[in-house]
Amino acid sequence: MKRFQQRNLHKLVVATLFLTLVLAACTREARLNSYLQENRIWLNLPASDDDRPVRFEVAPGIPARTIAEQLAAARLIRDAQLFEAYVRASGVAHRLEAGTYILHAKMTPVQIAEILQNSQAAEIRITIPEGWRLEQIADSLDAGGLLDGQEYRRRVENVDLRGLETERWPFLNTRPAGTSLEGYLFPDTYHLPLDGPLAAALISRQLDAFASRILPLYQQAAAADSTIPDLYSALVLASIVEREAVIAAERPVIAGVYLNRLTIGMNLEADPTVQYAMGYQQESGQWWKTPVFLEEYEHVDSPYNTYRYPGIPPGPIANPGVDSFQAVLYPTQHDYLYFVASADKNGSHVFAQTYAEHLENVRRYYTNGQ
Repeated sequence: MKRFQQRNLHKLVVATLFLTLVLAACTREARLNSYLQENRIWLNLPASDDDRPVRFEVAPGIPARTIAEQLAAARLIRDAQLFEAYVRASGVAHRLEAGTYILHAKMTPVQIAEILQNSQAAEIRITIPEGWRLEQIADSLDAGGLLDGQEYRRRVENVDLRGLETERWPFLNTRPAGTSLEGYLFPDTYHLPLDGPLAAALISRQLDAFASRILPLYQQAAAADSTIPDLYSALVLASIVEREAVIAAERPVIAGVYLNRLTIGMNLEADPTVQYAMGYQQESGQWWKTPVFLEEYEHVDSPYNTYRYPGIPPGPIANPGVDSFQAVLYPTQHDYLYFVASADKNGSHVFAQTYAEHLENVRRYYTNGQ
């Protein structure tokens, strides 16, 4: 009898505890629903205007409440309780997947909840502008905080293609010995999955883009014109045109000037090559010295100083886009040998056939005719 009473008492305690937990859960759900209704307007407002990417990790088995708290700690959302209330009321709390995500505070809580349901779609978006040199790209990657820029730079400088299918890029075998991948890093916007080595993945995508966007253009032009420079020389010239030209329509004209100079054995005398040789500028925190003056050039002893050394410099000075490369393949036919920036300050240039004409243009545009 006594044992029977003890068993019944134990069942009663368990039932009471269970009922207490159920009531507590219901009460919490009710409070969350009430809080959600009172603050629903904030679900479609971002935490801030900061759109810098943030890598956010969701560990396996982590509950919605903890995810919400971690989002708030990372300043990706304003209110952890509101986020938890939303995902529970929407029935997606159990759908938040473990994985690595790229988020930013300019996303709304609703947008973040949607992203956290698809770990397979986690990726980063990287844009490489035309005309950037390797070091600029690496610094930008580091600043973004999502990809190791120095690892990227090391791989490019040392042509470290380990782990990549190098047979996809036979054109790299025509590079002069000891050169890096500068110039082949095709500028574009790339979407990279987060489930692998990002530096290697970015280089791979850039070389693939070069193979599909640049190489066919060169092969077609070279097949039709035997005077076209070899691929590497064309790439070097295109990088100079990319840095020199501001107005798109002038790219073929500027390319024609450089090719005319090479034809008669004249030095290229391209300002961007000297800027490249000067390297990083501590005062301005930039990789390209601006402004740069002629009197500085004589102190720059580098094969990239095309005022002092004849011919094409030993390698590309930046990574050109399609338009600059096409300008070298199909330059404007003219007799110009000189050009100077116009007084319009719009990036345009004034061209001249003779040095005397060039001096007159310099006098006219830089001394107001005096």
